[in-house]
Amino acid sequence: MQTYLDFEKHIAELDGRVRDLRETNTDPEQGSGGVDLDDDIARLEAKSRAALQDLYRKLEPWQKTHVARHPDRPHFKDYVAGLIDDWQPLAGDRNFAEDHAIQAGLGRFKGRSVAVIGQEKGDNTASRLKHNFGMARPEGYRKAVRIMEMADRFGLPVITLVDTAGAYPGIGAEERGQAEAIARSTEACLNLQVPMVSLVIGEGGSGGAIAIAAANRVYMLEHAIYSVISPEGAASILWRDATRAREAATSMKITAQDLEQLGIIDGIVAEPVGGAHRATGRVIESAGSILDSALTDLEKLSGEELRQARRDKFLAIGRDI
Repeated sequence: MQTYLDFEKHIAELDGRVRDLRETNTDPEQGSGGVDLDDDIARLEAKSRAALQDLYRKLEPWQKTHVARHPDRPHFKDYVAGLIDDWQPLAGDRNFAEDHAIQAGLGRFKGRSVAVIGQEKGDNTASRLKHNFGMARPEGYRKAVRIMEMADRFGLPVITLVDTAGAYPGIGAEERGQAEAIARSTEACLNLQVPMVSLVIGEGGSGGAIAIAAANRVYMLEHAIYSVISPEGAASILWRDATRAREAATSMKITAQDLEQLGIIDGIVAEPVGGAHRATGRVIESAGSILDSALTDLEKLSGEELRQARRDKFLAIGRDI
């Protein structure tokens, strides 16, 4: 069953009427009084598509935030299943524990061996609890550092898939050095002498995102968001009123379109009308194409050129604003 967001209620009603007519049209017990309902069904389907296109043509940042958080949106595991062959997951930080919020491993992407790192939010209650809703603890970032160092040692390009509301702010995480782990992970990204490409597939939240996204190329899905803090958190700090999250989202410039214009990201992966969850396979294929193109370009550079270009890229952010 399709999950609809609050601002999609009109679409939900139209689609519901289509389902009811389809059931009536095919159920011999209910019958349709000898009337052919195909024309009515086609008319309502066209009306629903037109309404969806009109709605998504003018989404506000706060609405995009909800699309980025949609529970049916494809997650890390879906991209790995669709893009990576011979996937071999790797676990543990060799220091404290395994953190399921950050997934990492080795595989083959378009014929080349790669290291892949990303946040996994989970898609049901059990898996969301297991993956801590994609909010990593220090051991998750230390695992990411371990995999990046391994990739650097063996000359493997690094692909990261970002989807987190932010690093986990729990007491235990802070006691084990959350801030230091994020800083070390960011440093590891910047020091790599292999190509690194990142894609924000849902939420890119604060240091929890940048810790695995300080890459040579950073891309976002069309309705993903990327920000230093969540809109709710920003509203709570600025106005002590979380209900002003819509206003904060607009002011923060968190959408892919805003960030591309500001030079913070390098490109946008188009989503189908209605969001990535409506055509998961197509979105994953498009993401694979842009990642492949980026890696092909970056593989022409030497290790030191890659490292310096990555550092220059982030130092340049904000200079011309």
